[in-house]
Amino acid sequence: MKSRIKAVAARAASLGALAGVLVGHSSEARAQSLVDPGLSVTTVVGGLSQPIAMAFVGPNDILVTEKASGQVKRVTSGVVAGVVLDLAVNSNSERGLLGIALHPRFPGTPYVYLYNTESTTGADTNVVANVPLLANRVDRFVWNGSTLTFDQNLIRLRALQADAGQPERANHNGGVMRFGADGKLYVAVGDVGRRGSLQNLPNGPSGGADDAFGGPAPDDAHFTGGILRLNTDGTAPGDNPFFTTGAALGGQAGANIQKLYAYGIRNTFGMAFDPVSGKLWAQDNGDDAFDELNRVDAGMNGGWVQTMGPVSRVAEYKAIETTPPYAGLQQLRWDPSNIANTPADALSAMFMLPGATYSDPEFSWKYAVAPGSIGFLTGSGLGAAYAGSLFVGAARTTLEGGYLFRFGMSGDRMNFDLGDPALQDLVADNLDKFGLTESQSLLFGSGFGVVTDIQTGPNGNLFLVSLSDGAIYEIKAVSVPEPATWMLLALCFAALGATRKRFVLARAHDRRRPS
Repeated sequence: MKSRIKAVAARAASLGALAGVLVGHSSEARAQSLVDPGLSVTTVVGGLSQPIAMAFVGPNDILVTEKASGQVKRVTSGVVAGVVLDLAVNSNSERGLLGIALHPRFPGTPYVYLYNTESTTGADTNVVANVPLLANRVDRFVWNGSTLTFDQNLIRLRALQADAGQPERANHNGGVMRFGADGKLYVAVGDVGRRGSLQNLPNGPSGGADDAFGGPAPDDAHFTGGILRLNTDGTAPGDNPFFTTGAALGGQAGANIQKLYAYGIRNTFGMAFDPVSGKLWAQDNGDDAFDELNRVDAGMNGGWVQTMGPVSRVAEYKAIETTPPYAGLQQLRWDPSNIANTPADALSAMFMLPGATYSDPEFSWKYAVAPGSIGFLTGSGLGAAYAGSLFVGAARTTLEGGYLFRFGMSGDRMNFDLGDPALQDLVADNLDKFGLTESQSLLFGSGFGVVTDIQTGPNGNLFLVSLSDGAIYEIKAVSVPEPATWMLLALCFAALGATRKRFVLARAHDRRRPS
């Protein structure tokens, strides 16, 4: 691990942009706007190089990860105070230094967890082939108040996409991490282009091995497309939904199944815990059709690759993915013509571990709008109307220069509260990819670029990381003077008025005096 930590003075940051779904440019000039004039946006810090995730270590003290530079920077009171860690990462496409999470008892237990893609060169690189097979890794570091020191590796996950007959790619790595109220670490990993059992192809893409490394069972080389639930040391909690099933299976695949919380996921850029109910929510990016927002219950099978969006609309999913210009599912090993024609056939084709359940997403978009990070507002820092709302950022600048959507929650916090009649079917029926149709009522703000992290800050305001803008933004309520302040202002204006009146009368009297 020590060879991966670079001397800061000996390296330069890579400025490559995220490919695939996350697309942005460094430090784009863009004006941010909000629908509610009672709220305002300020820039906490700018000039960062592809920031992607943040962690608050104090009220005005933030650790922020940079995707391509491999650096963790410390931002105090809006100023970059320095680099606290510098890792050698491969940042091609959606790889890099991707996620950060603090131990639930931080700072008393001063562990910081990082999700990063290892480079084989010992330096930063964006060359697609320069990764080991299991390049995605979750590592634990110790924070001493000024630097991060490596402690241990928790898990290594597949990153290499160099399969026979397929172009090399580096997307669908996931990378977002969150601690739940249960003290467990939840880690999202995308499908990394795999087509095996965890992608609901129990016999592989063509009735056999997934690739040259084997499969389709989720051994270490094929453990992708899910949300993991880990103890703070990386071991599998005994109350995980498939722990008993994995123990009975044994081997690498069994050990990995024990770590699963959910599977059947294509790629997740956003994951957040509801501060009221404690439930986990995540988004899942479709290829061209049916981006999703899901409440992730233990044992969830998200349905990918057999379906995206409500299973009742699987025929629309198939039609979009088989019709130009959107034809294809990116990976060539399972053609979209294989998608089922009926909901019953799609459900029967899924790989259901004992105890797994499939349920439709809580919301989806017919054509992909590329959601990025998601986050809840804890408390009423932006006003009572927004308390507990779920906010969704964009993974592209295509719509509204980087939209920000807001979803109100139902009383039991199990679903969304959507007042728009057009959304009562829980699908925004837009007309083409990146179209806003039927999403207008969800629009909360515009111009935020590629949003890769959304969190409530210690002060109760909403904070966003914009990878494309190289910035962290803060959304807060416009300050309104207290009643006593209003009274003081009124007295001041009255005094000014009286002074002006005396001045005018005096000038008039002077003009009447004989010269």
